Amino acid sequence: MRKLGSTLSDLVKNRAGLAEAIKSASRRMADLAPAGAQDATPLRAVADFGANPGALEMFTYVPDRPAPSPALVVVLHGCGQTAAAYNDGAGWSALAERHGFVLLFPQQSRANNPQGCFNWFQPGDTTRGQGEAFSIRQMIARAVADHAVDPSRIFVTGLSAGGAMASALLATYPEVFAGGAIIAGLPFRAASNVQEALDGMFKGRSKAGAEWGRLVREASAHAGPWPKVSVWHGDADTIVQPSNAGEIVKQWTAVHGLSRTEPQRDTIGGHPREVWRDATGREIVTAVTVRGMGHGTPLAPGSGEMQGGQAGPFMLDAGISSSHHIARSWGLTAEMPLMNPAAPERSRAVPQRGDAAPVALDGDILAPERDAAPGPSPGPKRTGPVHIPDSVPKEVRAVIEKAFQAAGLMR
Repeated sequence: MRKLGSTLSDLVKNRAGLAEAIKSASRRMADLAPAGAQDATPLRAVADFGANPGALEMFTYVPDRPAPSPALVVVLHGCGQTAAAYNDGAGWSALAERHGFVLLFPQQSRANNPQGCFNWFQPGDTTRGQGEAFSIRQMIARAVADHAVDPSRIFVTGLSAGGAMASALLATYPEVFAGGAIIAGLPFRAASNVQEALDGMFKGRSKAGAEWGRLVREASAHAGPWPKVSVWHGDADTIVQPSNAGEIVKQWTAVHGLSRTEPQRDTIGGHPREVWRDATGREIVTAVTVRGMGHGTPLAPGSGEMQGGQAGPFMLDAGISSSHHIARSWGLTAEMPLMNPAAPERSRAVPQRGDAAPVALDGDILAPERDAAPGPSPGPKRTGPVHIPDSVPKEVRAVIEKAFQAAGLMR
């Protein structure tokens, strides 16, 4: 880890921009949301999905005519966002309605993290069987049981802190996922504390591919096959250093044994793309660099075949819809007939609460009667304490604390 003095220097340089970005996003979300917007969402709240050590909320979207044995996509919002806001921006429910797959949206709370970020930098939340990662695994089990999901077609995607948490889920539960898409995120175990998290965000943390790969392999007893991974990152991102995209690629090409393989290079929507294939020619790891884009999810608002979503805070009109391209790469659109070809997205309604009991699907989902005490979900948890040496001057300490709070790393 870099010395504290260097980290403090970075904090002073980056605090103002990061704080303003997140505050601006929160203000714009509030301005854009009409009265009663919390109730006006097509997402459905689901309670009682099992043990919930991460104290997260669960929302789902199920199309009116789901495909037989539908696929499931887990969507993780970024800092300052809600599940509903991210869905509106990225357009996932419109895609799901047209193509018949099911969506799962875990949601963070401000009680867990002051900026609503998933705690991707906390080992207690990114270790198999613990914290937020385990809560999301429980949600997946509930969604699979409720909607007859095909267990071989479960995918995960996320933005920023959600992208970093997607990295963690792919590493800790690789047998669950067929693939993942990490947008403006970081590699698994890029950080294990607050200082390392800031270091990884602002500067990036470089490791050999073999070392990155080892961290994934040690996260579970899984020996393969491994999920395929897609990486999306804007080359003008000033909040999460774009070099993180290359480190994610190094991590997953190493896991797949492709680290010495030269990628195929082409473009997608005018943006550079690199592809690593296995011996059969199947795309395993892909990386898209979105030219000129800052920190956010790339969108192409409109009504065309590969268009959708709504621009807003951290939801950026880049002329390319990552949601559409990601869904197509997973075989959820191009290879499947439209289930509802003329159907508009479902009208918004007040969320409903599910009542079915949680279901244990395998040994990794702890049945409440066997491994987890029944009863309500645990109360709000807090992120780990930040230790700032007493020798740090009071005015510098205030700068550090504001930076940590702006990044969602400290209450």
